[in-house]
Amino acid sequence: MRLYLVQHAEAKPQAENPARPLSEKGQEDIQRVANFIRTKGIEVSKIFHSGKLRAKQTAEALAEGISSAGGVEQAEGLAPLNDPGILANRLKEELEDLVLVGHLPHLSKLAGLLLAGDPERKVVGFRNGGVVCLERDADGNWSVGWVLTPEILAAK
Repeated sequence: MRLYLVQHAEAKPQAENPARPLSEKGQEDIQRVANFIRTKGIEVSKIFHSGKLRAKQTAEALAEGISSAGGVEQAEGLAPLNDPGILANRLKEELEDLVLVGHLPHLSKLAGLLLAGDPERKVVGFRNGGVVCLERDADGNWSVGWVLTPEILAAK
């Protein structure tokens, strides 16, 4: 199983817009990531996002690059301060590849829990609009497959 953890793309400051939609840079970044991912032929069963607008917009943009049989859907357990253990337990039974679009510190804690058994251990760096691919082997052990950030794809 592959699990793609995605931190939402850059959002507008709360002072500018309390709903915090994606900024112009955030939209450009996630579109660049989606365009690159499209060339890799990634397929997942579903793309889940938190209830926040910036995560929804990021998920919808990613859906242009990732083939998702089940589409894009809001899911519980992806808010910034949610307990990562709840989602980690749900993932134990999951067999199909998934995308989770969320926030820090939740994604970092989930990665720490899956990879090192400790939600407080920082095992991978997240960036706005970046994707961290985790892979689970037949024994249930997780490892980092790859990491992609908008900066890696930035035009020179």
